[in-house]
Amino acid sequence: MKHSIRLQFMLLFSTAMVSMILLCILANSLLLGPFYTKQKEKVLKEAYKLIDGYSSKGGLDTEEFTVGLDQVAARYNLDILVLDADTNTIRSTVNDPRYLTDRLLGYIFSSKQADEIIYKNDSYTVQKSMDPRMHTEYIELWGTLTDNQIVLMRSPIESIQTSAHVANRLLLYVGIVVLLLGLVVNLILSRKVTDPIRELVNISEKMSQLDFDVKYRGGGDNEIDLLGCHMNRLSSTLEKTISELKTANNNLQGELNKKAEIDEMRKDFISNVSHELKTPIALIQGYSEGLKDCVNSDEESRDYYCDVIIDEAGRMNKLVKNLLELNQLEFGNENVSMERFDIAELLSNCIKANDILIRQNEITVNLVSDRPVFVWSDEFKVEQVVNNYLSNAIHYCGNEKHIEVRVIRKEDVVRISVFNSGDPIPDDALPHLWTKFFKVDKARTREYGGSGIGLSIVKAVMESLNHDYGVINHTNGVEFWFELDGR
Repeated sequence: MKHSIRLQFMLLFSTAMVSMILLCILANSLLLGPFYTKQKEKVLKEAYKLIDGYSSKGGLDTEEFTVGLDQVAARYNLDILVLDADTNTIRSTVNDPRYLTDRLLGYIFSSKQADEIIYKNDSYTVQKSMDPRMHTEYIELWGTLTDNQIVLMRSPIESIQTSAHVANRLLLYVGIVVLLLGLVVNLILSRKVTDPIRELVNISEKMSQLDFDVKYRGGGDNEIDLLGCHMNRLSSTLEKTISELKTANNNLQGELNKKAEIDEMRKDFISNVSHELKTPIALIQGYSEGLKDCVNSDEESRDYYCDVIIDEAGRMNKLVKNLLELNQLEFGNENVSMERFDIAELLSNCIKANDILIRQNEITVNLVSDRPVFVWSDEFKVEQVVNNYLSNAIHYCGNEKHIEVRVIRKEDVVRISVFNSGDPIPDDALPHLWTKFFKVDKARTREYGGSGIGLSIVKAVMESLNHDYGVINHTNGVEFWFELDGR
């Protein structure tokens, strides 16, 4: 990863460590000297108080003072010289006190200037000065005691500068080792922080691709684990919301498709109805005008004109009734009245009702059925289906002029089929048979007064009854069928 958070952790840690090491070295170089000087000043003042206390009590000759003075000198690396009023040496921690005596007397009598005065009062002066013989800088305290003795104490500063350089070098070496160890430890420990974060990154990437199956598996209670739990909740909420949106979108698309389909059906309906009514209206208008203008004065012609007008008016009336009936069936405005009746008897009655048409067309009809065969359905609607099937069979019957109506019981279902001999229906026309105003042979349909909505009524009736229906092509004819509940 180009900008890995683990790498950033290591860079931040390294930067912090290097900065701390450099800051320590800088502080050591700049502050150690003043701090050391301040501490030496404090030590010198305390040593002065100690010596002055013994001086005021007249105890400079005691063994206790000698031991205490040696301890202070050894502990704080001090050179101490105490002179009496006659400049005779009372106590000294150096082997050759003459050099220190000359320096002390020089400060007192010859106004020898120090390099830097640190502190001064009526009793003593604290200062920095360079020892020309030793070429070493010292911090010194000189002054008078209570019994008029004079004292000089000093400590070299050069040693602290050397110590500072050594300390800085040690800090640098230790810092490098600590930095390397810290990087290793940081690399190991950072995984505990970065691994959950990288897992969250992978989860968010999956979520951006609408994949909500990946979940955060951390079980802790720190901020990252809480973030993971919230990511899991967000994932579930997004999945549910997107599912609802897709469902709503799908429903909306369905509604839009349905609306478009209804609009298309409305246009087709208007076009088909207009087409179906155009011919009878034109005939009625033409023959009516002929009667009015007395085109044919003989009574036979007038009767013929009147018969045509009556037939066309009847055809329009039948078309309108069928359309109203189909509309009620398609929109579910008619209630289904379930009753038990003998389907074989209903078929026999329908065949008898069409006996005139059957004889006019010289057709033989066979009813193949056991008696009685009871079914559960709406008897009136079933009769509509049978009459539509028989009407189609009669008008399209050819070849042997034979119709066979058959009742077949299959367990709890009774199938009724109407077969007529003749030409099979073209395969490309089969899917459209149940569509309103569809006609396989328009000229022949017009000849017997068909409107192309009979099978649409069959479809609407069978769908309202929730039963199957269909058509089967045979080499010598066509078979239409439907099924009813035989329990």
